[in-house]
Amino acid sequence: MPRKLLPASEAARALGISLDTLRRWDRQGRIRTVRDSGNRRLVPEAEIQRLRGEERHDLSARNRLHGVVHEVKVEGLLAQVELRVTEPARVVAVITREAAEELGLAPGQAATALIKATSVMVER
Repeated sequence: MPRKLLPASEAARALGISLDTLRRWDRQGRIRTVRDSGNRRLVPEAEIQRLRGEERHDLSARNRLHGVVHEVKVEGLLAQVELRVTEPARVVAVITREAAEELGLAPGQAATALIKATSVMVER
């Protein structure tokens, strides 16, 4: 089933924000958008649900800090991923190199830190 894409203006209305705010969030990596052939922003419906806190998660972890990948340091079998989160915090996760490569993590990408007890996982 193809995912539904909304024009930026409709997405902004659905989120209760201005179109300028949506554009700023896009530049900051706080919202995931795609571009059409006319280079107009389109927002997946699932992204609107995520930002409204309506997305479904199949994990027991409930603490999520959304942000943007600032740095990925790979050494041996491990990768250290630093996220700049939208909340006033900084999260650093040490994950396997394989996981970092599978997620395709790179500076500037939106990502989410999932926190449970003393473990931090990275979701994209």
